[in-house]
Amino acid sequence: MLPERRAVVFDMDDTLYPYRRFVASGFAAVAAHVERTCRIDRRKVLRSLLRASRGAARGREIQACQQECGISPALLPALMSVMKHHQPSLSLPRSVVNVLRTLRRDGWRLGVLTNGPREIQARKVAALGVARYVDTVIYATEHGSRLGKPDPEPFNIALARLGVPASSTVFVGDDEVCDVIGGAGAGLSTVRCTVWRRDGFVTAADASTDRFSHLPVIVEQVLAEVTARYAA
Repeated sequence: MLPERRAVVFDMDDTLYPYRRFVASGFAAVAAHVERTCRIDRRKVLRSLLRASRGAARGREIQACQQECGISPALLPALMSVMKHHQPSLSLPRSVVNVLRTLRRDGWRLGVLTNGPREIQARKVAALGVARYVDTVIYATEHGSRLGKPDPEPFNIALARLGVPASSTVFVGDDEVCDVIGGAGAGLSTVRCTVWRRDGFVTAADASTDRFSHLPVIVEQVLAEVTARYAA
């Protein structure tokens, strides 16, 4: 029998939504800024940024676009700031919303534990509308070492806010180190979710899935196995 108080805590980027959509949203903001300040067609700029993100310039898309589109190097700091501070245009995939609603209906307490600067992550949380579907959102870099997951302290904060012990909690995330090793190190069961990020790594998680819709069944199974071990 599963415990009455049980919880699922989710990573956010590349778990609840594809991170590439946040990047694309930033690219659109950069392209609009370039059009306003340089009179260069935003469509040309956006194509350049997207093309760079798929090639060797990945991670340096703005610099590559600056060279390709003839943008003054003096504008680079402003464009980097636009990318970092833009208000993203995002939404949770329908499959994710359905799973979150199903889990709450079935009695699970829900949380989100996300890495990254709060000012950036909070804008994502607002854009996605995450807070309406979960009981708490924790910004990992505000706790413990302030380096974020896999530091165990942010996981402990999540457990305290949810009022559920680690033995009755499952952590779901895409990153093997931050989410799987970090969650396990804090005593949580773990599920590696590779819906948006398929890297072929062998995982140490208790379970894995590439279909978000499978999660309600998977977390039930994982927690049932843990409960059986404690009862044995």
